[in-house]
Amino acid sequence: MSQKEKIKVGLVGTGWIIRGLTKLLNASREMQVAGVLTRREGKIEELYVPDENVYHIPESLFLKSDVIVVSTGDPIYSTAIINEAFKYGLPVVTMDADTMVTTGTWLSRKGLITESNGDQPGCLAMLRREVVEMGFTPFVYGNIKGFLNKTPSLEDMTYWSNKQGYSLSSVTSFTDGTKLQIEQALVANAFEVGIAQQGLLGLQTEDFVNSTYQLGEIAEKIGMPISDYVLSRTAPPGVFIVSKHLEELRIELGTYKMGDGPFYHHCKPTHLCFFEIPGTIKRLIHQNEILIDNSDNPTVSVAAIAKRKLVKGDFIVNGIGGFDMRGEAIRIIDEPNHVPIGLMQNVVLKENVEEGQVIKFSDIDIPPSLALTAWFEILDSIDVGNITSLSIG
Repeated sequence: MSQKEKIKVGLVGTGWIIRGLTKLLNASREMQVAGVLTRREGKIEELYVPDENVYHIPESLFLKSDVIVVSTGDPIYSTAIINEAFKYGLPVVTMDADTMVTTGTWLSRKGLITESNGDQPGCLAMLRREVVEMGFTPFVYGNIKGFLNKTPSLEDMTYWSNKQGYSLSSVTSFTDGTKLQIEQALVANAFEVGIAQQGLLGLQTEDFVNSTYQLGEIAEKIGMPISDYVLSRTAPPGVFIVSKHLEELRIELGTYKMGDGPFYHHCKPTHLCFFEIPGTIKRLIHQNEILIDNSDNPTVSVAAIAKRKLVKGDFIVNGIGGFDMRGEAIRIIDEPNHVPIGLMQNVVLKENVEEGQVIKFSDIDIPPSLALTAWFEILDSIDVGNITSLSIG
């Protein structure tokens, strides 16, 4: 493609991210919206795309596009759509860590795909690049969470959904920590690091920098870098890395206000979501750059955890952003039969499940899907020896 030609961007989804991205691309000199693929019927407010460019048939969008951007929060749907896009030779950018951590490994074997900058995993990938280029060795890849309620009420989530303009499921997955767990599982897999425990540590603090150093000390004690987070109302809504550098450069780093060591704190204080997607698109199109993916040999998944006692026969419409389940990062080797929360759609319980219990495939009847097939193919291909070596135990 000529550098002077506008990149034709096909969009999948109609949520907050895609609606914002349409406005951004409409003002771009380098890109244009080829169209939007949606499952919704009727007029979609604030989409800023002509009705004739809103499609319900994937092929109609793919034939007009140079690249596809996917942001649906629905791993089962997104997996099928991305797989179809690959059949048209299209590269794919996702702002959909839910899909990436569920089936991203399988998808990356089928076509060119990357998670975007803008969400926490992509921001960490960009920050990591900068840190490593300066010779630092990362010990902690961290997310910053301002508020957490693992069992929020429908009433509260409906209020915040209406107030913030996000879907009910999105607000719920943010609040109960599922989204955070998904993001940090993706980070762990992408950078081949571990997690300190199921569900991560999540140090609660108002002393942001020193708490990140505590995570560094834990990682050093464990003997490997970790992916984790801090819970703080006063820390900025971004990401951080805790690193070490050569002892011989300790004085110079002190001179540049990096502290006395041995750990050093790097922070990107914002993540601007759809504003940062165009940069990822350009690097993918022009350089085939994969910013971050789930790796070919993932060791961490996000298990479905019961929020309440569930009984045999209960029907679970959706795991992510629902009121029956939440997600926790988990080492695959510890619970190889766990159900990834991204697959928990239209599922029937075959067994009674206690609050806090990890849902296993033996507990449920689950409908077939490409995503389900992809998950079991990933499990079949995983190098168990490598998982064992990354297990913290």
